[in-house]
Amino acid sequence: MSDERLIDLEIKIAHQDHLLDVLNKTVYEQQKKIDDLERLCTELARRLKDIASNANERMPANEKPPHY
Repeated sequence: MSDERLIDLEIKIAHQDHLLDVLNKTVYEQQKKIDDLERLCTELARRLKDIASNANERMPANEKPPHY
């Protein structure tokens, strides 16, 4: 194997290693964002459920609203 071919292979491997590091960092950041969004959705769903249950407690289903 010639020195030039060996150098070319080393350069390709170095570029692949760099690309792999970049992709790993990207996937890590995306997973952090996904985790944050899942926590946010869970919290929003809980709040919505609390608001709905509080609204049901304040106004029974068969009671007319005050403006009637």
